[in-house]
Amino acid sequence: MGDLEQPRASESHLDVQVYLASASPRRQALLQSVGLHFEVIAADVDETHRNGEPPDRFVQRLAKEKAQQVGARLANQKRALHPIVAADTCVVIDDHVLGKPRDRDHAVQMLGRLSGRSHDVLTAVVVCRGNDIWSVVSRSRVKFKTLSDDEIVRYCRTLEPLDKAGAYAIQGLASGFVEHLQGSYTGVVGLPMFELRMLLVRAGIDWI
Repeated sequence: MGDLEQPRASESHLDVQVYLASASPRRQALLQSVGLHFEVIAADVDETHRNGEPPDRFVQRLAKEKAQQVGARLANQKRALHPIVAADTCVVIDDHVLGKPRDRDHAVQMLGRLSGRSHDVLTAVVVCRGNDIWSVVSRSRVKFKTLSDDEIVRYCRTLEPLDKAGAYAIQGLASGFVEHLQGSYTGVVGLPMFELRMLLVRAGIDWI
C-alpha cells in the first residue's frame, strides 16, 4: 500500500530508540518522519490466512509473530531491550481478505473488485519490550472511484501494486483512485501513527 521519501535507518546502535520488524520502506519512512531512530530487523513469518480467521485477528496474529520472532533473535544475540515495532496490513471486501497479489493478472482482478466500491483496511500494530506486549488494530474505510479497464491495466503496468496489500498504494499513484477515506491515512499506508504513539508511550518512548 509507491514509496514515500527513501528512509534512512539509524547508523549507530547507540542512538537506536526502537527496532522495526519490517523491511517496508513505507513504514520506515513514517518512523523517520517523526524523528524516531530505528534499526530494521526484518521478520519472516508465514502470512497465510487461516480458514475462518477473522481479519482483525489475522493481522494482529501476524504482527505479534513478527515482533516475537525479532524479540527472540535479539535475545539470542543479547542485544539491548529497545521496544520492537511490528505491523501487518490487509484489505477486506465482502468479508474476504485481499493480501498482496501473486502477479500482474491477480492485481488486475483485485483492483476490478475494488472499483467503485468501499473496502476496509486493517492494520495491526504491536509494540513489545521484554515480556510486555501491547497491540491495537486500526480500521479504515476507503472508497474507490469506478475504474476503467484501461486505468487498471495502466496502473498495473507501473508495477506499483505488486507488493501492496489490496494491490494499491494510497500514497502513490493510486491516490488518484481514492474518492473517500474514513479513518487513518497512515494506517492505510501500513503503520497507524496515532495508535503507534499510544503504544510507544506505554513502552517509555515518545517522539513529541
